[in-house]
Amino acid sequence: MAIAKAERLMNLALCLLGTRRPLSKRELRGSIEAYLEAGNDESFNRMFERDKDDLRELGLVIETVENLEGETGYLARRDSNRLPPVSLDAEEAAALGLAAKVWQQARLAGAASGALQKLRAGGMPEAGDLYEGQHSAIEPRIPVHEAAFEPLMLACRDRRPVVFDYRKSTAARPGTRQVEPWALECWRGHWYLAGFDRDRGAERVFRLSRITGKVRSRAAKYTAEVPDVVTVRETVAKWAGESAERSARIRLRAGAGYPLRAKATAVREGGDGWDELEIPYGHGLDAWLVEFGPDVVVVEPADLRADVVDRLRAVATG
Repeated sequence: MAIAKAERLMNLALCLLGTRRPLSKRELRGSIEAYLEAGNDESFNRMFERDKDDLRELGLVIETVENLEGETGYLARRDSNRLPPVSLDAEEAAALGLAAKVWQQARLAGAASGALQKLRAGGMPEAGDLYEGQHSAIEPRIPVHEAAFEPLMLACRDRRPVVFDYRKSTAARPGTRQVEPWALECWRGHWYLAGFDRDRGAERVFRLSRITGKVRSRAAKYTAEVPDVVTVRETVAKWAGESAERSARIRLRAGAGYPLRAKATAVREGGDGWDELEIPYGHGLDAWLVEFGPDVVVVEPADLRADVVDRLRAVATG
C-alpha cells in the first residue's frame, strides 16, 4: 500500500533534523521506506525534490552542503528550526481561548483545541478569572453548514485552483466555474469565497450556498496574483446595493441589536430607552431588520418601513 505523503514528509523532516552531518540523496533513499518503493531513480528524484520544496514552504530550513567527494548533502539544523518561546499575558490568552471556541462546527475545531493544549503545556496562562469573569457570556460561533466550506478552506490555504458548479440567483441552472480561491469570509450569516475566475478573467465573489455538487481541486499553479487585501464584505455589500450615500433611519431598543450598531454610520441616544441609528440601505435590509422583531422600528425611508411591516404581518399570520 502506498505511504501517505504526510507520513513521507514527516519521515524526511525527522531524518534531516536528527542527523549531525549532511545526508546524501542515496542515504535518505535508504532510510525512508516511501523512497525505497519509489521505483527507478527518476521517480525518486522527482519525489524527493517535491518533498524538499514542500518542507521548505512549510518553514523548515534545509541546508545544502557539498562534501569532499563532490556529493550534495542535506540537513536541517535544530538551532535554525527552533521557534522562540511563546510569551502571552492573560488578556492575550483569553483572546486565543475565544478564537478557538469559534471553530466548533468545522474541521479546525480539533486543530484549535490541540494548539491551545500545546501552548498551555508550554506555559501559556489559563486566563483564569479574566476569561471567566469578563467573557463568560460570550459564546462566539461561526456557522458552517455548506459542504463546500472545507474543500475551499483547504484550497485557499494550499493555493490550489478549484472547479465547481455554481447557480447564480438569476439563473435557472448552475454553470461550471474555474476559480483560483483567495479567501473565505462570513457576512450576515452566509459564507462567501473571493477568488480569480479564470473563464471571466477577473475577480469574483461566490456565495457558498449556491455551489452545487462537489468542489474539485486541481494540481496547478495560480495564473493571477493574489492581492494583499481581499475585500469580500465590501464587494458583497456593493452588489447588494449598499452605499454610504443611501441610508436608512431606524429606532433600536437600547442594549439590543449589536450587529446593527456595528453597521451604523451614526448613533444618537434617545433617552427614552431607544436609540436612533443610520445604516446603509441596500437590497435585503428589510429581511435583516425583521430578524430583530420588536426591538427595531423603521423611521425612513417609507418603502423600507412598508416592506418590514409586510414581512412582520406575514410572519404573524403564517
